[in-house]
Amino acid sequence: MATQKLGAVAIGRNEGDRLKACLRSLVLLCAHVVYVDSGSSDDSVAFARDLGVSVVELDMETPFTAARARNAGYSALLAEVPSLDFVQFVDGDCKVAAGWIEAGVKALEEDPSLGLVTGWRSEMHPMASVYNAMFEADWHRPAGPIVTCGGDMMVRVEAFRRTGGFNPEVIAAEDDEFCLRLGKAGWRLERLPLPMTLHDADMKSFVSWWKRTTRNGHGFAQVGQMHPAHFRRERLRVWIYGLLLPLIFLLGLIVAPPVSLLVLAIYALSYLRTAHGLSRRGIGQAMALKQSFFLTISKVPNLLGMLIYHNRRSTGSDMQIIEYK
Repeated sequence: MATQKLGAVAIGRNEGDRLKACLRSLVLLCAHVVYVDSGSSDDSVAFARDLGVSVVELDMETPFTAARARNAGYSALLAEVPSLDFVQFVDGDCKVAAGWIEAGVKALEEDPSLGLVTGWRSEMHPMASVYNAMFEADWHRPAGPIVTCGGDMMVRVEAFRRTGGFNPEVIAAEDDEFCLRLGKAGWRLERLPLPMTLHDADMKSFVSWWKRTTRNGHGFAQVGQMHPAHFRRERLRVWIYGLLLPLIFLLGLIVAPPVSLLVLAIYALSYLRTAHGLSRRGIGQAMALKQSFFLTISKVPNLLGMLIYHNRRSTGSDMQIIEYK
C-alpha cells in the first residue's frame, strides 16, 4: 500500500471536535499518525491516545511555535518508523479530503525532484461569518508550480532532512519560510489540482481576526528579514497604508485639511478596487464589500505585528506566538 510509505503529523491546542475530525480522517488513510499537543486543557490528548494515535506533549516551558510542534512530530514519527518516505503535515483544525493521500504519494513517487506537494484547502462553513468567508477566498490558489504553501503539505522525508525542517523561531508564516528554503535547496514544490483539506476556522469575533492579522504582520516582518524578496509587496503596503498615510492624515488635520481629504480618497479608492477584484472572482457584491472593509483596515494590525517583531529583534526578546483562538 502506498500509505505504508507515509506517516502523518497533526498539531493542535484545544481544538476540540475539530481535532477529533482531523485525527479520524487521518487514521483511516495513514498507518502511522502522530499528534503533537501544545498544552491543551481539553480532552485532545486522551482522545488521540484512545484512537491509537501516538502523542507528543510539548514542554510549555519553551516558547511554543507551530514550527516547533511540526518538528517534534516529524522526529517522533521517524523514530517510530525510520523507513517512511513521506510525511503529511496537517493543522488540527483541518480534515483530510478523501483521495488526497493517494494522489500526493503518487505525485511524489513519480517525480523525484518534488520535495513537497500540496492541494486545495477549503473552508467547511464559509458563510458562517465574514471572517470564514475571507479564509475561503484566500484558500483559492491556482494549481501548478508554487513557491510557498500553507501548513497542510506532504513532504519528502529526504527533502525535510536536508533542509533541517521548520525554523522553530518563526512564529508566523513558518510554512512560507520552510518552503523558501526547500526551493533554494533545489527542490520543486507543486500544488495539485485536487481537494486536500477542509478547514474549520470557526472565527466569529473581530478580536480573533485582529489578533490573527497582527500575527500575519509579524510573519511579514520576520520571514521578510530572513528572505528579503519574500513578502516585499505586503510589507510595503503595510508601511504605506498602515503608517505613512495615517500620519499624513493626522498632520493634514493640523496644517492642511485638504491633504487629509486626499488621504481619505486614497483609502476609498483602495477599498473600491479591492471590492471590485473580489466581485470579479465570483464573490457576491455584499460579501465583497464586507471583505474589502476588513482587508483595507488589515494594514493597521499588520503594522502592529511588524512593529512587535522589530521590537523583539532589537531587544533580543523571545519570538513568542501571538495566539488568536
